[in-house]
Amino acid sequence: MAGLGLVAVLLAACSGQTETAGTAQAVGAAGAAGTATVPGVPAATVAFEGGDQLSPKDPIVVKASGGTLQAVTVTNPQTGNGVEGDLSPDKTTWTSKDRLRYGATYQVAATAVNQAGAATEQHGEVHTLKPSGVATASLFQPASGDFGVGLIIGLKFDHDITDKATAEKSFKVTSTPAQDGGWYWVSKREVHFRPKDYWKAGSTVKLETTTFGMPIGGGVYGGQDVSATYKVHDSWIAKADGKTHQIKAFHNGQLVKTAPISMGKTVDTPPRGPTPTFNGTHTVLSKVDHTIMDSCTYGVCEGDPGYYKAPENWDVRISNDGEYLHENLKTVGVQGSDNVSNGCLNMNTENAKWFFDNFNVGDVVEITNSGGPQLTINNGHGDWAISWNAWQAGSALHG
Repeated sequence: MAGLGLVAVLLAACSGQTETAGTAQAVGAAGAAGTATVPGVPAATVAFEGGDQLSPKDPIVVKASGGTLQAVTVTNPQTGNGVEGDLSPDKTTWTSKDRLRYGATYQVAATAVNQAGAATEQHGEVHTLKPSGVATASLFQPASGDFGVGLIIGLKFDHDITDKATAEKSFKVTSTPAQDGGWYWVSKREVHFRPKDYWKAGSTVKLETTTFGMPIGGGVYGGQDVSATYKVHDSWIAKADGKTHQIKAFHNGQLVKTAPISMGKTVDTPPRGPTPTFNGTHTVLSKVDHTIMDSCTYGVCEGDPGYYKAPENWDVRISNDGEYLHENLKTVGVQGSDNVSNGCLNMNTENAKWFFDNFNVGDVVEITNSGGPQLTINNGHGDWAISWNAWQAGSALHG
């Protein structure tokens, strides 16, 4: 009955269409136009984009022309999972709201009715693109927590990122209060963020990515997005000087503690040569109240000259190279006058425990005059050793 008018159901990015009273077409944001003609119903003009290679970041859209949608079912037969969606107030458009998968086929069944109540059912398939690789990010720090003003945040990917600029545009960091900061690419797979100066005490810092579904070079697309919220506690900054053999602790800018220390030795003392402490700004990476320090972790093993394996207490780690603030009773006699350690900052029991109790992850330890090289970015959080101009140059958007 042509006078009643039948309904045309339009499927976004459909590759399969059944020849029934209604006609399924692919609907996209742009592309070549096609028309569907049904007796008694004005021709529908449909835009088509990307063939059947729908980005999983985009929704599946089902539209009815000349009537309203009565039911829409979308399933992934590979997993058996259904896809949830929302119907527009006028019941002419259904839009998926679940996150789609890469390289998946979705089966779509839609029923629509015209103004006379006549129903038509349409079936089709939607295919999402299959990238050559999916780069999934992990957080450089846990997704939440309480950190010091030296907090460094960032992302590590499991694939090389060849289009760093595009990827970087999908990263967002917001801080309250607002602070000037920027990204720095450590490698093709790792990128860090820090402010120009230390974070302000009491700040809230939020990191979000929107890389999923985005091409980021070489046929690789972004994996699942990540987000994190960090709290910055009071400012705790220690300043250790290898010439005075003293460490001073500042809480919110006020000097609250001075203690004698012994840093790493700078002289060639057999059976092991110089072991100077790294110069530069360190941040606390972790801490444990007791550990066994074993020289075999850096290649000096049992039977080698200089081998040691000793229990140590009140251990505050400040680099990946095994530098700690900790108790060492063997060096108490020279703490405050000489540097004799294997790179750590030795203290007596009382002072070591005080720093253990008060300094936490992200708190700052600035080391000067140690006689050692500068702490590097891949040795803990040597990010602060990089000048702000050089840091900005390390961004794919500004370099």
